Amino acid sequence: MPKKLLNVDTVPTLVRERLSTWGRCIHTQRLRQRITAADLCVRMSISEATLRRMERGDPGTAAGAYLAALLILGVFEDAIPVLAPALWSDSPQRRVKLSRQERGGEVDAEYF
Repeated sequence: MPKKLLNVDTVPTLVRERLSTWGRCIHTQRLRQRITAADLCVRMSISEATLRRMERGDPGTAAGAYLAALLILGVFEDAIPVLAPALWSDSPQRRVKLSRQERGGEVDAEYF
């Protein structure tokens, strides 16, 4: 059995809810489209155990697997809206200010 990399208790509630919703969506769409679990697993190159965990919303499943399943089932655009460019583009007004020490100012003697 593979090692769990993510402690379920440390995952924020909103993230667990979103993963659960994606999992239910994958399960529902797979059944509506009459795609067997085995067929979807072959298309995604994952095991049926991984698909079952994904359909339950397990946060230990890779995000890429969720996204690939939603894309294959044709609901990607509805389930994951496109982010506004302002959130990911390099715009000068959203830059982080450098600290005085990073700008070359005096060193904070009480830092340590």
